[in-house]
Amino acid sequence: MKTDLEKEPVLDLGFVRLIDVMGDDTSVANAARVSYDKHVREMTEKDEKLIKYLAKHDHTSPFRHAFLSFEIYAPVMVARQWWKYVVGSDHTMDGWNEESRRYLSNEPKFYVPDGASWRSTPKKSKQGSGEPLSIEKGDKLTYALTLLQEQALQLYKSALEDGVAPELARLFLPANAQYTNWVWSGSLQSVSHFIAQRSKPDAQYEIREYAQAVHKLIKGIFPISLSALLNGSDI
Repeated sequence: MKTDLEKEPVLDLGFVRLIDVMGDDTSVANAARVSYDKHVREMTEKDEKLIKYLAKHDHTSPFRHAFLSFEIYAPVMVARQWWKYVVGSDHTMDGWNEESRRYLSNEPKFYVPDGASWRSTPKKSKQGSGEPLSIEKGDKLTYALTLLQEQALQLYKSALEDGVAPELARLFLPANAQYTNWVWSGSLQSVSHFIAQRSKPDAQYEIREYAQAVHKLIKGIFPISLSALLNGSDI
């Protein structure tokens, strides 16, 4: 089922767009009921109870028969965290196709946190973030980051003008803040796993925003299955 390309904005320039959907809650119920040669066209209370039972007891294969595709525009630091859900997935058939600066030479965009978005090092952990820094410190950091990105962009453009191949000229670009665009496809189980893990309070703020955007786009399509997989949480 092709969607109307609904897009959810994230961060300063990013977004998540729902491209395509295969299936709904009945797809999950029918995948489970095929063992008994049963099929339903509309959800009933009995089917809802079945889906909740499947999720509660980790009978997850029926949730792999519903499939979703997204277009995502996010900083590289978010993309590389997200990528773990493809290379390490046991939910089968996850797909990922990303733009490549080996071929592109158009002007890249960068993520720039505003002065209020800079966070301190946590006191009791080696990863994650602590309390927000002061606006005064944050504004200085935003200015410094913007200046660095502008300088890097000029070096990148200069290299291209000198005939350097895009695959080498990209070395001048700050990688983690650079926006990249990709298409991600996965089963409902895989997508719900990503939402559950990356919506937790200890997940990095930026990827939490993307996980919540994904959830917002699909919760109306799989209201029963998604709620069951997320243990009733509305994130």
